[in-house]
Amino acid sequence: MSMMAGGGHGQKAEMNVTPLIDVLLVLIIIFLVIMPVKEHGLQTQIPQQATDSAAAAPLHDVVVTISKDNAITINRQPVEFAALPERLARIYETAPSAHFFVQGDRELAYQDVAQVIDIARGAGWQRIGLMTR
Repeated sequence: MSMMAGGGHGQKAEMNVTPLIDVLLVLIIIFLVIMPVKEHGLQTQIPQQATDSAAAAPLHDVVVTISKDNAITINRQPVEFAALPERLARIYETAPSAHFFVQGDRELAYQDVAQVIDIARGAGWQRIGLMTR
């Protein structure tokens, strides 16, 4: 606040806005930190509880296993990596409703598993599950 001396003028009050600006800046920072950030990731579907055990059991599953030395098997039958796209396409043509799973060794790089998933998508499989053990 200031006061003018002399001249018969009354007191003139000025508002100090510095504390108000400081409070607003702190609130803006708090809201930016609390605001949720858009998450990025893979789309997944959670398995639903089966109501009928006969209907829940699939007729056949396709399990592609990748060992730590990059040996690939389809339902325990060894397959060369170069023949994998053609083999998966043939299996998809004969059984498009079969469930497709990829099982990778724990010591395997994720890039190797992702490469097999890409090959399976190129062969036509859309719903691909990952097996942990």
